[in-house]
Amino acid sequence: MTVRRISAQYLFTSAGRPLKRGIVTVADDGTVNGIEDTGGSLRESAATEFYNGVIIPGLVNCHSHLELSHMRGLIPAGGGLSGFITSVRDMRESSESEIITAARNGDVEMQSGGVVACGDISNSPVTAGIKSESPIRYLTFAEVFGLDPAIAGARMNEALRVCEEMNHHGLRAQVTPHSLYSVSPILSGLIREQISTESVISLHFLESDDERTMVEGHADAALDLSRLASRLLLVHNTVITREEAVKAASAGNTWFCLCPSSNLHISGKMPPAAMLREVTGKIVVGTDSLASTDRLSMISELKLLQKAVPDIPAEELIRWATLNGARALNCDDILGSIEPGKRPGLLLVEPFDLQNMRLLPGSRVRRLL
Repeated sequence: MTVRRISAQYLFTSAGRPLKRGIVTVADDGTVNGIEDTGGSLRESAATEFYNGVIIPGLVNCHSHLELSHMRGLIPAGGGLSGFITSVRDMRESSESEIITAARNGDVEMQSGGVVACGDISNSPVTAGIKSESPIRYLTFAEVFGLDPAIAGARMNEALRVCEEMNHHGLRAQVTPHSLYSVSPILSGLIREQISTESVISLHFLESDDERTMVEGHADAALDLSRLASRLLLVHNTVITREEAVKAASAGNTWFCLCPSSNLHISGKMPPAAMLREVTGKIVVGTDSLASTDRLSMISELKLLQKAVPDIPAEELIRWATLNGARALNCDDILGSIEPGKRPGLLLVEPFDLQNMRLLPGSRVRRLL
């Protein structure tokens, strides 16, 4: 068995401080054998691959809608959330072959962008084959919505069919509500029956101020939902207040997912990352769908967050998009950090501002393994 020794200007393990010219040794199957802290003094070695950038673990995309990939560029920016939802509803129908082709391209785009795991929203089983063949480790959120009590049973059966098809392909899947404002009380009860103490669930949350007029007590409702599951991902949080964040975070198993490019496209607003990081360390990142962003690029999302809140260290941003994401999706046993025994994938980020330890506008990722 051959072992690769890989080093760069910095090694961001997401499990500790950045290591200047640290060395990671990996086996043929990508398993990390060891980490060496050289203290910055890397001796010349023909057996060590050295890169002039920073090495990070594979990225974890905590929120996408792969099955909407065929909608790239169809919805103009700035229409607001209600207009966006209407457009998705009106435009999402397409031929299965077109949906599959676009979704497959979306999956490849995420792979090339360094994504190793993804929490993906699905309303149909159409992407099951793509996900089963992908090296990305998917957790499918079989999303349910519907305000008409008469269709609650049918909607739940559709979600269960999605889960069954994903499971048939060897994929993890979980019934999850779309949002607090889009499910009837009857449907909410049916969803709760499908949530266990092992479940990871996802919820579109406080993406616009309009939501407060439709549902009272968002934070209380999220807190109640979090008690049913192992982990709850609150997605977007664009207009969340500090008080709401504190209450929602108090359960201890709530993760706040930020999708800045999508928020900018839909409403022109950025999520309050600075406030959220003062409240909680449980922040993760997602790309959302190609209906609301022009690329499925996690590094682009991190650059947007850094631009909005310049004092967030790159090390912290990278941890949000790696170890935090892996913990939120319950796959940190293998992914999320460069530690012995894990197979996180290794990415090279270049160019990188090594003096100020910041991402640059031109920073991109390249897979090393």
